Amino acid sequence: MAMASLQSSLTSLSISSSSFLGQRLPLSFPPPPVSVNSADKPCLVVAKLKHWERKKCKPNSLPLLHKMHVKIGDTVKVIAGRDKGKIGEISKIFRHNSTVVVKEINLKTKHVKSREEGEPGQIVKIEAPIHSSNVMLYSKDQEVTSRVGHKVLDDGTRVRFLIKTGEIVDSTENWKKLKESKEKTEVAAAS
Repeated sequence: MAMASLQSSLTSLSISSSSFLGQRLPLSFPPPPVSVNSADKPCLVVAKLKHWERKKCKPNSLPLLHKMHVKIGDTVKVIAGRDKGKIGEISKIFRHNSTVVVKEINLKTKHVKSREEGEPGQIVKIEAPIHSSNVMLYSKDQEVTSRVGHKVLDDGTRVRFLIKTGEIVDSTENWKKLKESKEKTEVAAAS
């Protein structure tokens, strides 16, 4: 009943085609949604990232986060692209589009305008993200790249290891180093 009255009131309105950026309003509405069990038909919500790209989201409108084989602080080797063969450490991870930023790899030039009068503009080199499929975990000791495997240790902790060498990637020493570096950056940012 309410839908019919709303539809009749919208048909009586006259809207020019130049409004709403040239898009016309739909005058016929779909029937009201019927309550469906969420297990039968999951609702996929699409969030707008850029005007040309749409990103799949969960029903609560949060983006889908991809599982990745690398973490921050891992040493990786680039296996594809312009910087193929270079070795570096991962500094950032973007899980919504499976990209990583590797220190001193995939450098792009950015032209920065001056912010104040009298200040010159400048050309800055920044590290651009690389897709995670183009990097592979690297062992510094044996100088070899390898795929990653998962196993549970005797004390019950789940760790990643390099399949070729058997070297454990997730050691407690690595986690301590990462925590210390995070704390240092937080203290530096606060002061």
